Amino acid sequence: MEFLYSIDCSVFLFFNRTVANPFFDFIMPYITEEDYWRIPIAVVWLALVIFGRKKGRITALLVVVILTLSDQLSSAVIKPWVNRVRPCFVVEGVRLLIDQCGSPSFTSSHAANMAAMATLFSVKYRRYTAVFIFIAALVAYSRIYVGVHYPSDIVGGAIVGILCAALILWLEGWVRVLWQRRKESQALQPDSR
Repeated sequence: MEFLYSIDCSVFLFFNRTVANPFFDFIMPYITEEDYWRIPIAVVWLALVIFGRKKGRITALLVVVILTLSDQLSSAVIKPWVNRVRPCFVVEGVRLLIDQCGSPSFTSSHAANMAAMATLFSVKYRRYTAVFIFIAALVAYSRIYVGVHYPSDIVGGAIVGILCAALILWLEGWVRVLWQRRKESQALQPDSR
């Protein structure tokens, strides 16, 4: 276990210190701060509801379900259970670029939520998959760069997010099949009027 932690710590320090530069020092705190994402996410969500037709409205509903699941699983279940201390509090020489509370580190809720959204939108809007993956990866990377998560926190969060999205998308597909079968069986029944 100590060997794996030393690798995790070395990779963390590489991204947090070795590749540090003034441009990233300026931009990464904005990318990592969820408050800056709320308005763009709200605009996209409203656009799906208003202009997205049936597919957009279903996607908007799934956004709420998937984000709730991934965030709660990461923040309320896994973090308290693992209770890993953030690197900014235990690793020497960390460049901490944002204010950070003492909440546990593993898994990264930012990574979980962004991976969940990237998975959902990549399935629903395949044409823009590269954009969704890039945004999720950028936010995940920012968490290491600003000093608040180990790389394994990011990987764990991404896995949680992808699995949550996959589960909800599978359930959506199952509901669609049941709905279609019901409609077909109703169409085959003679009119009893």
